[in-house]
Amino acid sequence: MREYTYITLRERPQLKERAALWFHNKWNVPKEAYLECMEAYLNKETEYGWYLCMDGERIVGGMGVIENDFHNRKDLSPNICAVYTEKDCRCQGIAGHLLNMVVEDMKSKGITPIYLITDHTDFYERYGWEFFCMVQGDGETDLTRMYIHR
Repeated sequence: MREYTYITLRERPQLKERAALWFHNKWNVPKEAYLECMEAYLNKETEYGWYLCMDGERIVGGMGVIENDFHNRKDLSPNICAVYTEKDCRCQGIAGHLLNMVVEDMKSKGITPIYLITDHTDFYERYGWEFFCMVQGDGETDLTRMYIHR
C-alpha cells in the first residue's frame, strides 16, 4: 500500500495552479472558477477550503468546499464539491479520509452542518453522511441526492 500525504491548499499554496487544472480536467468546470475559489481561500476571504491527497508530487485525490454546488437549494450551504480520486488509487480510503478531513476542518471553524450532492448511494453513509433531500441541479431535469453531515 502506498503512503499518501493529505494536505490543505493553505499548506502548499504553490500547488494552486496545478490543483485548479487537475480539478478542471476531472469536472470540466473552467479552471478560472477553481482559481477564484482557491484564491479566496488562500487570501483568507473564506474558510471554505481545498483538500488534496498527494502521492509524492502527484495529486491523486481532492475536493473543495464552496457556497453552492450548482443546485437550487441556495439555503443549504456550504457544499463539498469536486470529489475525485484517480482511478488507479480508488478503494484505498482516499475519498473517505478527505471527507473526514473536511468535516473536522469545517467543525473546527464552527461551520456545521455541511452538504454535498451526489448520485452515489451507500458510499457517503460510511463516513457519517445522511441523506437529506432531493435537489434540482442547475440545468438538470432529474433530481439529485443531497446529503448532510451534522
